[in-house]
Parts: sequence; C-alpha cells; structure tokens
Amino acid sequence: MKHSSKSSVSGTSNETFLKTESASSLQGSAEPNSPDTSISNGGKTHPHKIDALKNWFRTRPIVEKFCALPTYIQSWGLTLFFMGTATIIAFCFFHALKNPTANIALTYILAVFLVARFTDGYSFGLFSSFVGVVCVNFLFTYPYFALDFTMAGYPITFVAMFSISSITSAITSNMKTQARVLAEREKMLMEAEKEKMRANLLRAISHDLRTPLTSIIGSSTVYLENGSSLPEVEKNALVRHILEDSNWLLNMVENLLSVTRINNETAKVTKTSEPVEEVLSEAMIRLKKRLPDANIHVRVPEEFLMVPMDAVLIEQVLINLLENAVVHAESTEPIECYVESLSDYAIFHVRDYGVGIPPEKLATIFDGSSSTTSTSPDGRKGMGIGLSICKTIILAHGGEIKAINHTHGAEFYFTLPKEDK
Repeated sequence: MKHSSKSSVSGTSNETFLKTESASSLQGSAEPNSPDTSISNGGKTHPHKIDALKNWFRTRPIVEKFCALPTYIQSWGLTLFFMGTATIIAFCFFHALKNPTANIALTYILAVFLVARFTDGYSFGLFSSFVGVVCVNFLFTYPYFALDFTMAGYPITFVAMFSISSITSAITSNMKTQARVLAEREKMLMEAEKEKMRANLLRAISHDLRTPLTSIIGSSTVYLENGSSLPEVEKNALVRHILEDSNWLLNMVENLLSVTRINNETAKVTKTSEPVEEVLSEAMIRLKKRLPDANIHVRVPEEFLMVPMDAVLIEQVLINLLENAVVHAESTEPIECYVESLSDYAIFHVRDYGVGIPPEKLATIFDGSSSTTSTSPDGRKGMGIGLSICKTIILAHGGEIKAINHTHGAEFYFTLPKEDK
C-alpha cells in the first residue's frame, strides 16, 4: 500500500490518503461525471421509459376528457369497451376456428378480469360475468341468436363459466381494494415518519439555537459593559467565543439548508454518479476550513469507485460525523475516515478513539432528541440536529446509518447503494 497526498488538500499535514494509484491516473481511466444514457440494464426495461410512455398516454386529449368524467361513467365506459372488444374478438374466433368455444370463453373471462381491474366496486365485474355468459349463449351457441340453456351439457358449461368469471372478478376487485388500503397505510406511515422527523428537528433546533445564542449575547454584553476595564487576554477570549458560536450557528444553517434539497413528496434526492474520492476530498477541505487542527486519516478503495448520490448532501453528512468525532471524542489519536466497497453497497466509516457513546444514547442518537453535549468546560455544542439530518439524508438515498461503540471509542457508518434504485 502506497501513501500519497491528494493535491486538492495539500497543506493539511495531519490528513493522509491511502491508495495504490494517484487520483489523476484513476480519473484518466474513467469519466466520473458522464451521464447514464442507457435504456436498459441486464435486460430490464428502464423505468423512466415506462413512465414517459404513461405520461404521453395520459396527456392525450381524449384520455384527459375521459378522466375528467365522474367515476361511475368511467366505469360504465370501460365495461362497455372491454365487453365490446371481447365480442369482436370472439366473432373473429368464431369464423376463423373450427371449434372456437374454449377461445371465446377465455376471451370473455379476460374481459371480465380487465373490467374488475379498472373499474370501482364488484358490481361491474359481476355484470360483465353475466353479460359474457349471455353473449356466449346468444351469439356463439346453437341455436344462434336465441337464449337456450336447456340443451344437454349447456347448463353445466354456462354455470361453470359464470362461476369462473364471477370468482375472477371478485378476486381481482379484492386484490385491488387491498392494494389501495396498503398504499394508503404506507402513505400514512410515511406521513407519520415525516411528522416525527419534523418534531425531532424542531426540538433539536430549539436546543442548538438557544445555547450558542445565549453565549453570544452573554459574551457581547460583558465586552460592551466592561470592555474598558478588561485585560486584553479576556477581551480576545470573549471575541473568540463569539466567533466559535457564530461558526456553529452557520454550520447549523448549512445543515438546515441541505434538507431543502430533499423532495418533500417522495422523501428522495436527485442522484448522479460521483467519484467517492472527490467527495471525501471536498468534505475534508470544507472541514479543514472550520477545524484546521483536526487530525484525520482518510482511506479510499484501490479501485475507482462511483456511487449514485447527491454529493453536496453526502459531504454534509461526512462533515457532521467528522466534526462530532473531533469535538466529542476527546482523543489525541487520529480519527479514521475510510470507505469499503461491497457488491451492492459502499460503506462510509468514521471511527474515533475517544470516550465512546453512552450505551443508553445509541438507540436514539439519530432521532434529534439527543441533547448530548461536549464535556468541555463551555459545553456549548450539542449533537442532536446534525445527526438527525444525517439520518434524513442517508434514508433519502436509500441507505442506512448506524452508531456503535468499539473497544477504544465510537464509530459511525452509513451505506449507499451502488445502483440508483
């Protein structure tokens, strides 16, 4: 394993990137930001193509007018359309085949299935089942154009066909109803999760805003009221505290702004394939501006790794986790930030060698209710809002984030899928 410093973060003596090839040679063998223009992958149709076809169909004028009609009129229209189409197809079978009875019956059963699938309630499916039996008897069974259920074998045949059609209709309608109920339940659960997350964020914001603002007000008041009598050392200390708290508030605003990049309806983000190496490098640069003395060792996989993500949000997650490790670990050893590449996921690790996380906090550390503060004398900075936003961002990417204690400290890690699902 060869040690080399990245050019993008030169001048940060405590930060080391471990890799076997330089970034330039790796970037020369791939195009990190090339757009994904493929329509299919492994024989599977790209979902965007299907969505585009659906959108095109829905925007047709006749379809828009039909969808604007009352629901019961739409259901009657679909019922007549499917049963009429089945009758036309049945006539084609009747004139083209020598023994078309089975094909005609299956055609009407398929029509009943479609009616049950695309109409509301059970009545339209049952009505279609009855119409199908009557059409088969009246149009395609001798004597033609006459209803006659008395001939040998006919009653059993028609009862069987009506039973099969009715059962098919009932099962289809029931499945559609269950699917609608499950969708509504899932929507309710998602809304409940959003409300819980919003409440947790508000609690965390109220805590993390109050403490630095109180400190800024207190320090500025002391400076203004007693500035003439204070020694220069104490004046500098007050100004330094104001600057630190102001930077902390700025970091919190950046966290809050990052959440606005998440779609409010789908709770998802717009992802593009990004080189992991560059994302880590940018996160280190931003963190070093805030904490120039941070001692962090970074490792990246030997292969050139591209992962679908919103790079700005993932950088914010890394900055939050690394800053928490620097502020709260109370360790003189370097913090480790490294990435593992698995078959389906990339795993980002932030490991410190400090005091660890209280075991009772592990289960709730990401829910925004944690008021854990630094044990430093000022105790100004809490972890709640940053970690809560980290969880929100990672879940929006389809990944997971966890916190664990190891023998000599604590570790945060999160996963990102390698394929945009």
